[in-house]
Amino acid sequence: MRKISLMVAGVAGAAVFGQLGAAAPERWWSPGEGRVFPASLDYPNDHGTLRVLVDGGPVETKGHPFFEPLGANGRACVTCHQPADAMSISAATAAERWNKTGGKDPLFAAIDGANCPSLPQDRRESHSLLIERGLFRIQLPWPVRQWNGRPVTPDFTIEVMRDPNGCNSGPNYGPAAGNISVYRRARPVANMKYLLAVGFPFDPKQGFALPRDPDDGSMMSGNIMADNRAGNLRIQMEDAAHGHLQFAKGLNAKQIAQIRDFEMRVYTAQQVSKQAGALDSMDAEGGPMKLKNSQPGALGSIGIPVWSEFAKWEKISPEDAKTLTPEQLAFRQSVARGARVFREKMFLITDTAGINSRIGFGNPVRNSCVFCHNMSQMGNDVAPGQVDLGTTTMPFADPWRDLPLFRITCLKAPHPHYGRVIYTMDPGFAMTTGRCADVGKITLQSMRGLAARAPYFSNGLAKDLRGIVDYYDRRYNIGYTEQEKQDLTNMMSAL
Repeated sequence: MRKISLMVAGVAGAAVFGQLGAAAPERWWSPGEGRVFPASLDYPNDHGTLRVLVDGGPVETKGHPFFEPLGANGRACVTCHQPADAMSISAATAAERWNKTGGKDPLFAAIDGANCPSLPQDRRESHSLLIERGLFRIQLPWPVRQWNGRPVTPDFTIEVMRDPNGCNSGPNYGPAAGNISVYRRARPVANMKYLLAVGFPFDPKQGFALPRDPDDGSMMSGNIMADNRAGNLRIQMEDAAHGHLQFAKGLNAKQIAQIRDFEMRVYTAQQVSKQAGALDSMDAEGGPMKLKNSQPGALGSIGIPVWSEFAKWEKISPEDAKTLTPEQLAFRQSVARGARVFREKMFLITDTAGINSRIGFGNPVRNSCVFCHNMSQMGNDVAPGQVDLGTTTMPFADPWRDLPLFRITCLKAPHPHYGRVIYTMDPGFAMTTGRCADVGKITLQSMRGLAARAPYFSNGLAKDLRGIVDYYDRRYNIGYTEQEKQDLTNMMSAL
């Protein structure tokens, strides 16, 4: 029996807010407002409607540490992890909050919501990186230190070649002051069981055994943070409490347990497409319910193929086609084609640390997008996902003048692809390991809820979904046809 009738198909784009006729919920969640978080929330976006599910919900947010402003700057975790933005935050939302509050929202706290705390905080241009590209300032210790404070002796030096915002030079900032600042997107706090899932007992990119969780001894996936500096949720929470929320003292065990419980129960995905209608109709399996009910950590190449949620739309019967508008039919077919292009379009992956080196699968190696985006239902990496796609490092990255530029000099062996001297806007994983060979590596993003949280990549390089496709096409000389580019874009808008 089909999940959607002709009548429902026709109104799917309008009846998306929980129940037919219900008003859209307030998009912005302010710290401490005490709203009850329902078991299901729907939010419109440019591509349709995002759905947020809370397994076992609803959740009482009053007094909950994820939603309460417990730090000095008035923020809560929810400030930078908004439900309407798939538990991240989009640049469009940041711009909207600036316009609505005149920059007074805690989102724009000087510690990381400004390009640098030393800039005039009442000026929009002092917060341009957050407003225009959704970037937060991340201050990291130099020389490198592990999560537990142990120093690491790096095998490279770092020099500041460009500092447009003043946070990598001067008496309080920069390598001479014991820190460097980079700028990154907020990663989504949803679908966490997939990000924590371990697919292998070792890291096939590095050839090392997976590290053990210091709290419970389990293997750590390495897929929580952009630079993998926090291996479990407790360490990530403590890092955020200090670096973003400005807690005077750390989270206690009860608060950590409450936040973890909430984060492990939240699932987000696009539920309705403006062009295609309901993404779980005609036997498709879009939306977050599939994520909630599936087991994480499955390798798509030997199990359920990545994005096979839309396989049924490859062959829509003439009978079913009659219940759709021509636009809906064409878009559904495009989504299904895009999923197949994602899995099957082969290209040469070259000079990419984490793939072509350290252990290496050959340079070049011929494969498709699912070589790295290989986890069923989620599209992140089953293995620890630190890969250098070139998005932050020359010559592949766009040379943005409003981001810092660092010169890295390898002291021992040269970098396997860039040589001894590297120019980068974000050293990435190297700021966790201290290894020159890891410069530019960034943990692969999850791919669900993309439509709600532009821009993309860790530094906001791609302003929209088409920009993701265009970057990969340029970086790896893939040679996508215009139809393939559009199909991939449409498919990602349905995730």
